[in-house]
Amino acid sequence: MDDFVRTKLLEWGLSEWVEKFKDQEIDAGIICELDDREIENLITKAGPRMRFKKNLKLLKEKQNTNQETVNSFQHEKEHEEAADVIQCEQEHEEAADVVQVLPSTSDTGKRKSDLQSDTIRLQSPAKRQRLSMPGFEEPVILSDVKSIMTFVHARLNKQDKLSDFLKKKISDLETDKRELVGVFGKTGAGKSSLINAIIKEKNLLPSGSVSACTSVMIKVEANRGSLKYEAEIEFIAKEEWKEELWSFRQFLDNNKNQKKEDDDYHDAVEKLSALYGEDWEKSFENLMDRKYFKEIPEFLQSRRKILRCESANELSAKCVKYTRSESKQGEGNEGKKWFWPLVKCVTVRVPNNPFLQHVTLVDLPGNGDCNKSRDQMWKGIVGDCSTVWIVTEINRAASEKAAWGILESVSSLIGNGGECQQIHFICTKSDLLDDSDDLSSADIHDRIVKRNIQAKDGVKKEFNKRTKIKKHFTDDSFEVFTVSSKEFLKGKHLSPEETEIPKLKGFLQDLNDCHSETVNYVSGAYGILSLIEGARCRKEGVGKADDVCKVLEKNMTEQLDQVKKAVDEAIKDFEHCLTEGVKNSKTSEEKLKSFLDRDKQPSFFKTLQAVVRKDGIHKTKKGEHINLNTVLASCLTDSIDEKFRKTFPNDVKGGSFNGVISRFSLDTNSLIQKYQDVKLQLIFLQTEEDKIKAKLNKMILKEKKIIYNSLTETTEKNMKKCYEDAQKISGDDALKKMRKTIETHVSLNRNMYEDAKKTMMKKMNELMMIICKELKETMDHSIKLSLKASALSESLPDVSEHLETVQQHYNESKGSQEGEMTSQ
Repeated sequence: MDDFVRTKLLEWGLSEWVEKFKDQEIDAGIICELDDREIENLITKAGPRMRFKKNLKLLKEKQNTNQETVNSFQHEKEHEEAADVIQCEQEHEEAADVVQVLPSTSDTGKRKSDLQSDTIRLQSPAKRQRLSMPGFEEPVILSDVKSIMTFVHARLNKQDKLSDFLKKKISDLETDKRELVGVFGKTGAGKSSLINAIIKEKNLLPSGSVSACTSVMIKVEANRGSLKYEAEIEFIAKEEWKEELWSFRQFLDNNKNQKKEDDDYHDAVEKLSALYGEDWEKSFENLMDRKYFKEIPEFLQSRRKILRCESANELSAKCVKYTRSESKQGEGNEGKKWFWPLVKCVTVRVPNNPFLQHVTLVDLPGNGDCNKSRDQMWKGIVGDCSTVWIVTEINRAASEKAAWGILESVSSLIGNGGECQQIHFICTKSDLLDDSDDLSSADIHDRIVKRNIQAKDGVKKEFNKRTKIKKHFTDDSFEVFTVSSKEFLKGKHLSPEETEIPKLKGFLQDLNDCHSETVNYVSGAYGILSLIEGARCRKEGVGKADDVCKVLEKNMTEQLDQVKKAVDEAIKDFEHCLTEGVKNSKTSEEKLKSFLDRDKQPSFFKTLQAVVRKDGIHKTKKGEHINLNTVLASCLTDSIDEKFRKTFPNDVKGGSFNGVISRFSLDTNSLIQKYQDVKLQLIFLQTEEDKIKAKLNKMILKEKKIIYNSLTETTEKNMKKCYEDAQKISGDDALKKMRKTIETHVSLNRNMYEDAKKTMMKKMNELMMIICKELKETMDHSIKLSLKASALSESLPDVSEHLETVQQHYNESKGSQEGEMTSQ
């Protein structure tokens, strides 16, 4: 069962029958083909059954009406841009509705193949009246092909190697693409308003009188299982909170005369006061008592809390205490509890939102957290973001220290240590002008537009000055937007396009586009059906199959040698770079000395205490990001940054190791011309080759993050004891002693640079072994079962009609994909 059927059942008040439809594998391709007998078998109660029939009839009528609309639209505008669709909210909603209500536009004829089911009848997509409007056809194609493969899987019921192999290949076709967009920005920059405007939910994320908590991550994605607004709240472990309480107690007991403006003092008091009010000041003994967690028993039970509401407004009001802290303690807030100190992450799910089907927006703090699990999750999410939005107010965008500080601090995590392909620097509140009371609407418009141009130029110039960021990102991956959420909603002085909200929406729509998912699924299905039909129909030509195997094995050996050579060369280059980096370790130590030389600053002692207490990492209230581990590892990372970015581009289309994986080929195209008897088996091998290359490129993208970050992580491990020793220092000359401890440890442990180098080289060699093993074993196994398992082919079903249908979709999708690549 797909999302379409599930959503319709929920809309029609038939949620109790969802599981029955799921068990019978009813999807968008066949729901409109159910007859009375099949409906009666599915829904055994008379009342719900009548309700289903009534709504199904209306759905069919709506399909026919929408088909006429789609055909008319196709004639008028074949390639209308997403921004034009978004401009009119009503048109957008209608367009989104068309996507949902057009799973089938067919007659009701039965299939005449052995795949016909007595319970469910699947109609050939080739017989349907096809849609051609961009973005509308693919959900239908994907649903059709998935339905075909579901039936094929069910028919492969023999217990033999080939059937098991084919069933596994079909199961492996299922993919759920999800792109992460990380949204950074200081409190008040307009992040919440921007996200609300883009997803058309004005009151989803709170803003205004409440200020963002610095530690809670908020994910916003589509609710594909319900029509309600939901929030899933993930807490830190209760054992972790016990440790934090102990740490707070030790810190406060040892710093009773601490100035209240001190960062760590403020953090401790803020968290304790939010959860316990004034009780923590009386005693620390009973702060884990159940009475403090009556509203959140899930925290003590190590479970996630789920909130469900009918509206965004209602959910927002319920979520506030888990995600924010009250900025103004006024009347009515006395005794109110705020649970954000215990929250790791909140996932907000929005129903019926086309932009978020395959995209998750993540409202991220600008840095990690002293809580280890929260910090680990933060690093993981930041590293997984394919796009990053830096949000700041337009009035000082180019010179805004906080925004650039955030971007510089995460540049290595999202660049070589991550998978970010694009950075969007978003200047908000572009509608706000000083002294605009006496200006005409036209003058206001012109001034806004002029300032937007100036802001973009200023930000781009500043980006080019930031060498730390430029190590990881080129000009092509950096774009500036000047947006106004207020003007987008009200349109007083600017057109929707001038607010640039539609442009961001268009970007999200492209990111959400299921085209690659459809192409990959259809391609894989085409290969599998080709193998089944080729194996089933082959009677002669076993000798030729042996000849083809020999050629393929020879090609495999030659191609694997090319891969090994390219990877080996990259490893040698990295080893040379890192060797030079180790020699230049003094540059890192000079940077460390420059940091420690701040000892004359009044507040430096407290800053250094915070740094060693947090394993070398600290962010001050003024927004400065301090990480001694990256400082010490910089001699190594600086030596490989440029080479690493070129070897492992975050854009997987470019291909890792200078594209050697993407170029890997068994030359099946030329073999198809020569060996027509095994053409279908070779088509399967061709699609298998594409799949394994795509899989490896994705795997390399994940592994390269681990490889790059190992340099800093190894350094941090080597510094661990130093930080622990420095924490224990107190009394007279404590700052001097702490500084001496750090400098001495680094001086006596210069082998940590060599250790970091060896760790990275070991991981690189392991990656090479995995790549070659995956390529060889996957393709060897596929060759063996597709060309040598003729004795097992008698049990295979006839899939000729389905192969013809899927081949048509395959050819169409390939043509569409090539057209897109040509136009870029």
